[in-house]
Amino acid sequence: MMRDGEFTETLDSLPAAGPSWRADPLADAAIARILGPGTGARAGSGDGPDMDLIALLNGQIARWRTNADLDGWRADAGVPAHVAAALEDYVRAARVLPGWADAGQLAGAERLFMDMSMMSVTLLFCASLPECYAVPDLAAVLHTAGQLEQHTDYRVRSTAAMIFPVMMRGGLSTPAGGGVAQAIKVRLIHATIRHLILRGTPQQAVAATDAVVDDASRSPRFARLPRLAPRGPSMQEALYAHGWDSEGRGLPCNQEELAYTLLTFGYVFLRAMRRLGVGAGHDAERAYLHAWNVLGHLLGIERELMPEDMEQAQALFDAIQARARDQARTPDPRPALGQALMAALQRYIPAGLLKPFPVLLARHLCGAAVARTIGLDGHVGRPARIAFALGMGLTRAIDRLARPFFPGFSLARLATRIVGYHFTVRVLMDQTRPLKLPDALLNQVDGVVRAWTHDPQAPRWMNALERRFTVRARAATTQG
Repeated sequence: MMRDGEFTETLDSLPAAGPSWRADPLADAAIARILGPGTGARAGSGDGPDMDLIALLNGQIARWRTNADLDGWRADAGVPAHVAAALEDYVRAARVLPGWADAGQLAGAERLFMDMSMMSVTLLFCASLPECYAVPDLAAVLHTAGQLEQHTDYRVRSTAAMIFPVMMRGGLSTPAGGGVAQAIKVRLIHATIRHLILRGTPQQAVAATDAVVDDASRSPRFARLPRLAPRGPSMQEALYAHGWDSEGRGLPCNQEELAYTLLTFGYVFLRAMRRLGVGAGHDAERAYLHAWNVLGHLLGIERELMPEDMEQAQALFDAIQARARDQARTPDPRPALGQALMAALQRYIPAGLLKPFPVLLARHLCGAAVARTIGLDGHVGRPARIAFALGMGLTRAIDRLARPFFPGFSLARLATRIVGYHFTVRVLMDQTRPLKLPDALLNQVDGVVRAWTHDPQAPRWMNALERRFTVRARAATTQG
């Protein structure tokens, strides 16, 4: 457990000891066994990654769909022995839940996610992902991984492919769930990204930078990997050719960045609920953070970087963001990512005053500083800004007045559920879009979508109104 002040002290410690210089030994060792040691951080060029081997790896981990798939998992016949052994060893070690995982708190987190339902999707798009883009090195890796601003749908769908299996009932705790399978898959992908960017193992990068620090001339040639000309258009080639300044930036996908990303989906989600006036309550918030900490363990995040309550989470989140603001990159990839995300969402908003709704909601939930950082501070017409401000103020006022008489009444939750429903159906469940989601996952999400037309906290008339703007609207559109 992270103690108050501990993370700030860690940030100020020596480079080799800080979280930006720590990666994931288990997953990194598995990838090193599969792809080989690489060219090492001292080299500026090399033959590059074995694309056939990476394709084989991706094919094998694609078989990890449910938690039950991991029971006694074996690689396919014909897979090279060293690859099979590395993957099988990794699965056995990585799939184990931590001893401190609490089934009751996991169930509580699942209830919160399901009760908030489509509101969760709106907060993912307008709070969690924008905050994720605010850290320069995270944004740089996302940008490099296929020019993300041109493939926003892929990023959104791949994120949902992890979050939904984790947070749906039994996602982390039952054989039929898919949360464990998705988590250890993502963990191995992170290790592959690190290996490609560093052109070798994290240990080689750390050792090379130590050589720079010990060198009186402080020559950078050992610590900085120059950009190369990509040999092809694939994401893997782009990552390998990207180049990296290990001395100045630490490791890609390091412990600090992984912990921050986890907070964007746990802490930021809960903070956004508070800012909308629909806070979950202390016990529910702790349960939700606990579930994300269990996921963090499966993703290879160190226990010391896992907050247990909102106060600890805020301290950790603010410390990382403050550190990131002092490390802006040139060129800065963050505005392009933020603007691409909002443009993708605005495609599903009708023209008129509602068109800027995603941008205005993101500004409200993330704050002015983050909005500027990710390029969401551009001009929005005064009528739209006035309508949004009046709408938010009126909604909060009505909710406060009505709640003592109708405990489940919330216009804010109703509006964000309706918006989230349409984002889910049109962005996540449309199989014509990039990254075809597995049928098993789509069937689960579809079942949840149908169940989400009933909000157990809302009066019957509000559920009827929600159905009018979700299921019935979708049916009318389909028939038309």
